[in-house]
Amino acid sequence: MSTDTTRGWSKYAREYDPIKCGSIDGTDTVPHDRGVIRALNSTYRPNEKVTGNPERTIFIGRLHIKTNEDTLCKKFEKFGKIRNCRVVRDIVTGVSKCYAFIEFKRSSSAQCAVNEMQKAYIDDCEIVVEHEFERTMKGWKPRRLGGGFGGRKESGQLRFGGRARPFQKPFELYSKPSHSRDKR
Repeated sequence: MSTDTTRGWSKYAREYDPIKCGSIDGTDTVPHDRGVIRALNSTYRPNEKVTGNPERTIFIGRLHIKTNEDTLCKKFEKFGKIRNCRVVRDIVTGVSKCYAFIEFKRSSSAQCAVNEMQKAYIDDCEIVVEHEFERTMKGWKPRRLGGGFGGRKESGQLRFGGRARPFQKPFELYSKPSHSRDKR
């Protein structure tokens, strides 16, 4: 994790704040789109039915709609024993929502998977791999409520503060000292 300790700035969010995560550099103080306003006005409690250790669980996003649990297990088992793998599906149609969660037996396996599989390709799609935030990050709001990290330009709702889209360090405006040259 990259931080600037002199100002407490970090390129990764430590706590979820929809206004900051809707900002490129994490310094915004007012919402700039409807998704951020929706996230601010929503209430969210993590799903109590989700089991497993959140420290050993990773999130995989931007999956191909046809990617299934078997494919994911084959790609991720090289990092360690997998306890649970679940592609999230629409409750009515059963169609993939293009993201999944994998719980490993060890947290070190989850960390290796996060480090090694970011921007890897599965079924011709570049994936995003992060630690689970729902149960580990204070204030977390999922994408369906206007929150989350990442997003695509086409959606108009880019979110920053995660590994896929870290905050960009704000630049400081300062006046350069003027250097006068001797005129000859």
